Amino acid sequence: MREDDPLLRPYHLRRLRLANRIVSTSHEPAYSEDGLPKGRYRRYHVEKARGGVGLTMIGGSAVVSRDSPPAFGNLQLHRDEIVPWLRELTDAVHEHGTAVMCQVTHLGRRSSNFTGDWLPLVHPSPQREPAHRSVPKIAEPWDLERILADYVSAAQRCVAAGLDGIELQSYGHLLDSFLSPRTNPDGGSLEERMAFPRRVITAVRAAVGPEFIVGIRMALDESCAGGLPLAEGLAAARCYLADGIDFLSTIKGTIDSDAALARVIPPMGAPSAPFLEFTAAVKRELGIPVMHAARIADVATARHAVAEGMLDLVGMTRAHLADPHLVAKIRAGQEDRIRPCVGASYCLDAIYSDGAAKCVHNPATGREGTLPHELSPIHGAPRRIVVVGAGPAGLEAARVLGGRGHEVVLFEAGQEPGGQLLLAARSPRRRDLLGIVDWRVREAKQAGVRLRFGMLAEPEDIRAERPDTVILATGGSPARAFLGEGGELIEDTWDVLSGGTQAAGDVLVYDEHGANQALDAAEVLANAGARVRYATPERALAPDVGAMIAPGYLKVFAEHGVTTTLAERLVAVRRAEGRLRARLRSEYAEHEHEITVDRVVTERGTLPNDELYFALLPESANLGEVDHTALLAGTEQHIVANPAGEFALFRIGDAVTSRNIHAAVLDALRLCTAIGPCEAKKGAPSQ
Repeated sequence: MREDDPLLRPYHLRRLRLANRIVSTSHEPAYSEDGLPKGRYRRYHVEKARGGVGLTMIGGSAVVSRDSPPAFGNLQLHRDEIVPWLRELTDAVHEHGTAVMCQVTHLGRRSSNFTGDWLPLVHPSPQREPAHRSVPKIAEPWDLERILADYVSAAQRCVAAGLDGIELQSYGHLLDSFLSPRTNPDGGSLEERMAFPRRVITAVRAAVGPEFIVGIRMALDESCAGGLPLAEGLAAARCYLADGIDFLSTIKGTIDSDAALARVIPPMGAPSAPFLEFTAAVKRELGIPVMHAARIADVATARHAVAEGMLDLVGMTRAHLADPHLVAKIRAGQEDRIRPCVGASYCLDAIYSDGAAKCVHNPATGREGTLPHELSPIHGAPRRIVVVGAGPAGLEAARVLGGRGHEVVLFEAGQEPGGQLLLAARSPRRRDLLGIVDWRVREAKQAGVRLRFGMLAEPEDIRAERPDTVILATGGSPARAFLGEGGELIEDTWDVLSGGTQAAGDVLVYDEHGANQALDAAEVLANAGARVRYATPERALAPDVGAMIAPGYLKVFAEHGVTTTLAERLVAVRRAEGRLRARLRSEYAEHEHEITVDRVVTERGTLPNDELYFALLPESANLGEVDHTALLAGTEQHIVANPAGEFALFRIGDAVTSRNIHAAVLDALRLCTAIGPCEAKKGAPSQ
């Protein structure tokens, strides 16, 4: 550990001493239960406290009023019963020397009229919010009076729960909607527009007393036509500070559309820490404690920001979803062992697709009650385990098994690890996915796993190792056989991403999968000069690509004139005059038509590479069967369907069926953490 590491220096926010400069800033993982921070929510934040973070902030927009219905699992601060749950979380976090604060807000129009109590949303104007699609009513004076009282009551509940402070939210929600001339066009002068936010700040400060910390996370420059300019943002911030604000968390931009949100919270493919200079300028101008978080994913960038005085507290929020023990590893001089945030934004997108945040390659995040972040050693004789395949599933299995103390050998047919991630990373915007591979390879090597690349494992190679357990992570291959006519004429997205097809002429990219792969191929082709037409039988473009990642693809589509066709299914391809005629059928009408192109590229997910699995199946003790009850409970598999079997046999990831990265590593982690020692050793394996 560097004794003078700027990141590890304590920091004082008035009376509050923070152990270091690293913060998990306010965000909402949607782990609440009935709007309350119960067990899952508490365990998630306690894990980061165990990992050494200086400050963890909960309630990424905890709501103060009933007409601010939760849009993404928000905590409900308007309920008295939240206090004991907050107290339990706060006490548990404090036990590890970490401070805890809660973000407090009224969502304004950033929710839905058609959820919760079905009350109308309020806003200073009737403008519809694009992201959540609700039309609000114009707030009346009595609305503002009751909301002001709700802010006060919510803050008092946080004091009663023993929190160290609160953070008022002022970007994309109600407070800033009054301040911004874009959302409050009839609001008058700056003084008039900031009147209601100032009333809230003044009332909250009076209610919580002078010692309780009150901060604000605020858009100081909306960077859009008609939006709040920096000069007005700074002027408002000065008034807010005079009214009782203790620290400022900086935001640049707006969040009311997918494109705007992706600029404020940059995903993979975006520059690192794009708003550091902006934040440094704000800090110089205002001279107050400043916090900031926006794609500060690596320790070196965070250290630079603190060392250069660009900010006082550095938000590494998504980095903590990837590795909640980030600070502990810095202290231990093990920065190279920090699980990297790759910027996939699955943590955000999964909230809307699956109901809760998930790290794309740390399946223990949000599952702290059943899955470990740190591996525990086995007690007893290690098993001999063979893993086949070095994609994310196989590498995770090898990492976990080796880290627990088993004797592990991994076979990979390719000359380098990565599996399908090697293809995905060919897309410039997704190259950071290689961090998922690189980290696991390092961890597996450190655990003593034997990695054997360039070896296509056959059954005899498996037998020669005399394994107790065999785990097949052999992945999948493109599902191409679906056309009644012309199947031999099509290519797939793997051909494009591997460089195996020419990017010229007119290309139809047909997508039945709905994830990143077809968009990656379309982007590569368009950037190389092809005229691309994207078609899908879905009623929306790539429905499995989330709101954080989609804007980058749509930018490419717009720049290169990529056309999109929805709700049409590819049914046939034939040759005609040296080109291809692709027949498309409407999903909603008895109608077919043909288009002429030079190439047809298809994406339909994968089919399992399962030949090795079925070859080994008769020799296995469990005949491939998985006890789902044991798997989900985190206990060992004990099925013996074939007493003469030589080993337990499992398959994981796309070797089972076509899924995503998170599913692959989840398969591996929950299976392999439960594999305990063996009872008897076998003879030495072949070398």
